[in-house]
Amino acid sequence: MIKYYLAEDIKKRAEEIARILFPHARMNEVVCVRSRGTSSRGVIARCHGLGKIMQLALNRKGFYVLEFISERFDKLDEKEQEKVIIHEMMHIPKCFGGGFRHHDFVTQRNIDKLYLEYKRRRIDNENNFKL
Repeated sequence: MIKYYLAEDIKKRAEEIARILFPHARMNEVVCVRSRGTSSRGVIARCHGLGKIMQLALNRKGFYVLEFISERFDKLDEKEQEKVIIHEMMHIPKCFGGGFRHHDFVTQRNIDKLYLEYKRRRIDNENNFKL
């Protein structure tokens, strides 16, 4: 049986990444959860969107849940965790409408490129802050 837990620590990291790389992401409409007990193989994380019919029924626009499989995600080092968070955030389109960007865009090459950009801009921000 899968169990879900709010993951405020991951949400905080996702907010920092979004601030730098994904300014279009309305982080008040993104929830991060850890799950435990999945039978899915090879999955580290998933992005869930709110479909159009549910948006209509709930009278709200896009809403996303980023699910991190605890048994796999928590074992990764910090760098790989950041890449996984970036990967999942890349699935959220700029229109933030409930849909997904697919793996023709969310590629390892694009993830690595954004990760390097994130690290560079984070260091730049820290250096500017110290001045």
